[in-house]
Amino acid sequence: MSNSRLPLILIAGSLILLGLGLTLYKVAKLDFPLLPGESREVWTIESKVSFEPASGPVDVRLKLPAGLAGWTVIEEHFASSGFGFTVREQDDTRYAQWTRSGLDRETTLYYKLQTYRASDRALPAAPAVAQEKPMLEEDQQVAMERLVALLREQSSDDLSFARLLIQEVTRETPNPDTAFLLGTYDEDLHRVMLDVLAWADLPAREVRGIVLEDGRRRQTLSELLEIYDGDRWVVFDPASGASGLPDNFFVWQRGEGTVLDVIGGRNSRLEFALVSNSLPARAVVGMEQRSGEYALLNFSIYSLPVEQQGVFKGLLLIPVAALVVVIMRVLVGIRTSGTFMPILIALAFLQTTLLIGLLIFLALVCAGLWIRGWLSHMNLLLVSRIAAVVIVVILLMAALAIVSYRLGIDQVLSVTFFPTVILAWTIERMSILWEEEGVHEVLVQGGGSLLVAVLAYLAMANSLVAHLTFNFPELMLSLLGVILLLGRYKGYRLSELYRFRDMGKDL
Repeated sequence: MSNSRLPLILIAGSLILLGLGLTLYKVAKLDFPLLPGESREVWTIESKVSFEPASGPVDVRLKLPAGLAGWTVIEEHFASSGFGFTVREQDDTRYAQWTRSGLDRETTLYYKLQTYRASDRALPAAPAVAQEKPMLEEDQQVAMERLVALLREQSSDDLSFARLLIQEVTRETPNPDTAFLLGTYDEDLHRVMLDVLAWADLPAREVRGIVLEDGRRRQTLSELLEIYDGDRWVVFDPASGASGLPDNFFVWQRGEGTVLDVIGGRNSRLEFALVSNSLPARAVVGMEQRSGEYALLNFSIYSLPVEQQGVFKGLLLIPVAALVVVIMRVLVGIRTSGTFMPILIALAFLQTTLLIGLLIFLALVCAGLWIRGWLSHMNLLLVSRIAAVVIVVILLMAALAIVSYRLGIDQVLSVTFFPTVILAWTIERMSILWEEEGVHEVLVQGGGSLLVAVLAYLAMANSLVAHLTFNFPELMLSLLGVILLLGRYKGYRLSELYRFRDMGKDL
């Protein structure tokens, strides 16, 4: 072994051992699960209350969820720097209250909870309270009475009445009475539905909550309708008319009233960031309780705000894709159009799904190459040519999204996840390669890039890989050590062994 290789081997070995050691420590001492599926899916939901100052004292009240429909809240945390803070209970409703004598700048308050669904129970039974009929103008009242009479005639019971109402309010061409009411309500569909149900003497109320989607940021509360049919409460989706509480819907508030009240502030906003993980409930709770005992947790991904956790959940997959690129280029000998392009394409595939992503990529690149060939006859400078290709790619993406939406192919709308500049640069590089090396080289490098991107996507989309990278980010040190070792590889690639296979037969 030469002296020049010894420092690299020592550094790479140290990185590999350090990453594996920290991982084993978290498994043995902190009860982190090494494999996915060993525990429940735990959701971390972070609410962010933002507002601008107004005159006078500040009083902010946020209603807190009660853990309905089988959801169990296992931990809560509040950020109230500079504010007086209390958690109060009134009429079986808990709410957080932040107070301050005055404020001179825009402020953000945080409330974070960790929850999991222990069972698939329905919402608990509750007494039905008749809603007061809305106060309407004479023309509104006439339209309301005609609409209720029409729905009564077409329905067989209260639930069918509700379904017909949702269909009528949400369809593209409602009848004149519905269209008139929607116009006077400023297109507030939920308010129209609730008032129609109240006019028909059907008890109804809103169920506000969060549609759980991993990695979502700046999400707002969604509303469902809950209607009493004389025996029980039934939940309806006001957009589709489907009945039943969705499995991925976390109930925040049930019934009337506001979720957020801000006194002494203006332009208030309530937004949510979501992230899920596969830690056991006891480990999630212990993570906060033992943060003083185990200092490592203070520097873990879980110590970050939820919005940043969602970002790093995707970023931590990039080193895995980089390892795939290194293996395919250094050991196998696959040629690609650039080093990082396959990684970026693989990231786009994670958002679009593999098949749809491949079709979108091939369509954009083929169309871009054709347009780039037309631009080459104009003798433009390199910077102008690339800028023109960027604009053309964006126009192609917009056209593809519009056409797919009109055809009802919603999956193609994810075309926006493709990195525009990388697509433009890829088209430019392939067109130059076409002119200098010919079609064969374009197919070799383009096909190699797609092959490596597909393999990188398969690695990143694997549930075990996603679990390990998020819960054990220290494994990135081990990946770095492996990549450093591969960087000194000078032997034959697999493609070269295949290319010279006939020479071995003569020996």
